[in-house]
Amino acid sequence: MSDSYRRSGDGFMRCSDGHVRWGIFGAAGVVFVCDSEEGRLAMVQRRSAFAHEGGTWSCAGGALDEGESPLEGGLREASEEVGAVPEQIVVLGEVVFAPATDWAYTTFVVHVPEPFGASINFETDDVAWLPLEDVERLPLHAGFAAAWPELKDIAVQER
Repeated sequence: MSDSYRRSGDGFMRCSDGHVRWGIFGAAGVVFVCDSEEGRLAMVQRRSAFAHEGGTWSCAGGALDEGESPLEGGLREASEEVGAVPEQIVVLGEVVFAPATDWAYTTFVVHVPEPFGASINFETDDVAWLPLEDVERLPLHAGFAAAWPELKDIAVQER
């Protein structure tokens, strides 16, 4: 798929609270975690200058397509931005940011067997796997920074 391909959910919308947000049908992302000798690690993605709040770190994610569940959309967006998601996943939990009656961003915490991923499209400058306690030391995307404490609490759960 080309980076110029337009999906059904791509676009900005004015939400019921008056703010303009990306994703006509809402949006979703995924924080992938895995276990290592150093403990639990989380995948973070540095957003390119072409993305909102470029240069900050976040998780892979984006606009949902029409009829797509938040989990389906988050996993699809991740595969487009950082590469094929491993088949063996365990959803540990989710955090929903719903500031308007007609728009929400759902972030899933998903356990995978091992690290994966790379910068594979124009939206991603870098991918890193870090210990959970190191994530908040990065310059984070504002929305991700607000959700990180709750996401981190989910990420420490055993599978």
